[in-house]
Amino acid sequence: MPVFKGFGGRGFREGKFRDAGGTATPGPDGEYASGRRTSPQRKKPDVKNTIRLVLLVVLALFILSAVLGSYYNVSEQENAVVTMFGKVIRTDTAGLYFKIPYLQQVHMVDITTHGTGIGYSVGAGGQNITNSFDGIMITSDFNLINIDFYLEYKVSDPVAYLFNSQNPEQILHNIALASIRSTVINYTVDEAMTTGKSAIQAEVKEQMVKELQEQDIGIQVVNITIQDAEPPTQEIILAFKEVETAKQSAETRINQAKKYENEQIPAAEAEADRIVQSAEAQKAARIAEAEGQVARFNAMYEQYALNPLITKQRMFYEALEDLLPDLKVIITDGNTQTMLPVESFTGTDGAAGEG
Repeated sequence: MPVFKGFGGRGFREGKFRDAGGTATPGPDGEYASGRRTSPQRKKPDVKNTIRLVLLVVLALFILSAVLGSYYNVSEQENAVVTMFGKVIRTDTAGLYFKIPYLQQVHMVDITTHGTGIGYSVGAGGQNITNSFDGIMITSDFNLINIDFYLEYKVSDPVAYLFNSQNPEQILHNIALASIRSTVINYTVDEAMTTGKSAIQAEVKEQMVKELQEQDIGIQVVNITIQDAEPPTQEIILAFKEVETAKQSAETRINQAKKYENEQIPAAEAEADRIVQSAEAQKAARIAEAEGQVARFNAMYEQYALNPLITKQRMFYEALEDLLPDLKVIITDGNTQTMLPVESFTGTDGAAGEG
């Protein structure tokens, strides 16, 4: 029979080794012990505490999310549309606002001016890429022209922009393209490339404004300008460039002629004023002279009425002095002894004094 060492020792005291029949079995150290092997008891986890901790974490996250979602900031370049259960509550401009978390939603809308090309698009490198489908149009003289526009627009009604249409930018593009085509077809290709650009831009903008008001998509046209207009082939482009150069030269000559006209007209008007003023001065002098002669004649007539004979003689002598300034007049009373003025027959003053 085997000898049991350590009977009643550590193995039996701790009850670690015991077979099914209660007999002793060798332990790990070779010793025998009596009894069944039992595993140590494990502590059961506290399920209630775990659930309570998870609920506290979820509640904390919910409260934090509610606090963070109860306010929002609107920049100067935006408008905020607040909705609740799908209904628009208000529209906010720049500033800090509060809302009911989880019930009210905020939709930010950029209200700054945006730009897009009609007939071309901007590539990744900043280069313009021609869109022949949108850019090539027919003119009134049945010619084709490749014309590009640059459209500037902005959101005027954030609510209509968000909820009145699914894709307002695409609707704007279609309205712009339709307005451009219906306008360009009323002009010749020459007008569309040169003198008619301003009129085309004004008509296109007017049609777009009217159509956008009817569609009510919340977008407003700021401006639309022609970027480039040229025929679709290179040969026609060169020909039209020559025509445009000739027209520019003609306009330059016309401007030079108008400049010369503007310089000469003031000079001519000044000369005309000088001539008129000189004529007015001569007229006044002639009138004054005539009035003086009339006054003189009237005074002479008054003297003639008083002494006709003497006045006649005086007038006769004055006329002779005017006609014959070197004539010497000798007045006598009919007697040869007395002659006035007394002058020397020799022509000397000394002889006249002696006589």
